[in-house]
Amino acid sequence: MQQVVEVEQGRPAAGAGRPSVGPTYRSAFARDGFPAPVPGLDNCYDIFRMAVEKYPNNRMLGHREIVDGKVGAYVWKTYKEVFGLATRIGNSIRSRGLSKGSRCGIYGANCAEWIITMEACNAHGIYCVPLYDTLGAGAVEFILCHAEVEIAFAEEKKIEQVLKTFPKSTEFLKTIVSFGKVTQEQKEEVSKYGLEIYSWDEFLSLAGDLDFDLPVKEKTDICTIMYTSGTTGDPKGVLISNASIICLIAGVDRLLNCVNEQLEQRDVYMSYLPLAHIFDRVVEELFMFHGASIGFWRGDVKLLVEDIGALKPTILCAVPRVLDRIFSGLQAKISSGGFIKSTLFNLAYKFKKFRMMRGAKHNEAAAICDKLVFSKVKEGLGGNVRVILSGAAPLATHVEEYLRVVTCAHVIQGYGLTETCAGSFVSLPNQMSMIGTVGPPVPNIDVRLESVPEMDYDALATKPRGEICIRGETLFSGYHKREDLTKDVLVDGWFHTGDIGEWQPDGSMKIIDRKKNIFKLSQGEYVAVENLENIFGLVFAIDSIWVYGNSFESFLVAVVNPNKEALESWAQANGISGDFEALCENPKVKEYILGELSKVGKEKKLKGFEFIKAVHLEPVPFDMDRDLITPTYKKKRPQLLKYYQGVIDNMYRSAK
Repeated sequence: MQQVVEVEQGRPAAGAGRPSVGPTYRSAFARDGFPAPVPGLDNCYDIFRMAVEKYPNNRMLGHREIVDGKVGAYVWKTYKEVFGLATRIGNSIRSRGLSKGSRCGIYGANCAEWIITMEACNAHGIYCVPLYDTLGAGAVEFILCHAEVEIAFAEEKKIEQVLKTFPKSTEFLKTIVSFGKVTQEQKEEVSKYGLEIYSWDEFLSLAGDLDFDLPVKEKTDICTIMYTSGTTGDPKGVLISNASIICLIAGVDRLLNCVNEQLEQRDVYMSYLPLAHIFDRVVEELFMFHGASIGFWRGDVKLLVEDIGALKPTILCAVPRVLDRIFSGLQAKISSGGFIKSTLFNLAYKFKKFRMMRGAKHNEAAAICDKLVFSKVKEGLGGNVRVILSGAAPLATHVEEYLRVVTCAHVIQGYGLTETCAGSFVSLPNQMSMIGTVGPPVPNIDVRLESVPEMDYDALATKPRGEICIRGETLFSGYHKREDLTKDVLVDGWFHTGDIGEWQPDGSMKIIDRKKNIFKLSQGEYVAVENLENIFGLVFAIDSIWVYGNSFESFLVAVVNPNKEALESWAQANGISGDFEALCENPKVKEYILGELSKVGKEKKLKGFEFIKAVHLEPVPFDMDRDLITPTYKKKRPQLLKYYQGVIDNMYRSAK
């Protein structure tokens, strides 16, 4: 395993509840120890402060200007200008009675005001609490109350959502600030509850000449509470310290230097993945650390490629769903280009892929093909992209391979969780053997696998498989107000991710399963499947339901055991004939069951991606004879998938 070094031996199982563990490994780039933090860099604010001192006139934050309804070029604020605005916002926040350890909510799409507010919080040791509504109905209210948020900044169009959390959130919330304007109606509504609301411009000037001293900030201090999906109920508040982010930046920086892809002042980043998630947050911190530039999209996925063309980023982070779109768009363009063009493209693709598989670097594998054929793909991404990093969910192998060949850029895949401060593993440039893996660990963590006997995963086998466990300074400090949940996943300094991994011969990691019944869809959203099955099980016409989804699909499907009497009674009332088996095959009956599932989903306020898009009706109940359930009637998910694989494939094919 040339990309990792062993630092501790594995150990056999030690009685009940203590399964065997494999050896502990770390990146070969940390063979002589983890990188030391930069002198003077003790907290997140120092990242920004030091960048302002070093690169005051560099372009920092950019957005596209709209003039007379027409979109123009990117306009920029320098590091020095952003510092001035963050200082004013910080003083205004303090003038509203907040101090070190207070909580500030930020709610809205990525924009300059988001970063300015975040840096104002960092300067004064105030916890930054991102708010976002994809966590489901009531999540914004829950977070405002659970985190005890005293001031909330929000995008203009999100103000109404904040007001909907009244009166519950007003126990702590005293101030609302719009990133844009506020209406008279909003002012009147807010004043009823004794709160104040300000437009961005009003708030900038609120503190006047007041200048508050910055408090001392320790490495161990919390800088953000980032909420993430809970298993069955409320979101969990992940406490992230200054040390976690600083340590992550040191590790990623060493990795980039070791593979000759150092970040530089001239680098440009397209900010469109939500700043409310740790992935984008730490990438933007890394760019600031190097005095590089961050340009914001307009917030419309249909205009993203156009924004990329205008910004000309050098580094592009993406979730698989975005890369799938790029892949499909390229495929459609090539097939519509006529026989000669598509034949030329396919020949160039095969030749370059062959050379890359033989070990040639992507920029040396087929220079003539790049110039004549693939340069057009590169231009479509602005012309300057040198690294495309995919994260948040697995990227399909065929998409990764294709993009590695045609984009004239390094296409690499990463893995991490909010609890590990995002980047824990990342595949390496020019290593085609790492396609389909998340690469070796980043040089700031230790990793080991823990056996999961009930799933037949053995961390000490010749092909080591087990739950991925991570140790290091990048780890979170616990779940806010949930010590019970913290103790479940943090054991003896090791964070248990819940993901099942398999070490590859070269030291990269492949994610192969999920220990608990939670998985991600291709758009990066978590699905707590047992919770959904409990909700859908409320449908009168259903005896049992198995809900299925995976990280390569964007929606859920299900195999349902219908209730015989209920189904036959409905069929009779609706003039549909046939025995029970025939009814289960009838498209109208399937439509009825789907409708009932949607009805209960709406009643229970499920999120869009939690609805079932296709069903297979199974007349024979799940049973032990076919090894589909345990003696206590728990579903055996791997066996169900094996048994119904053909059915699942058909449902996804026909539902698309």
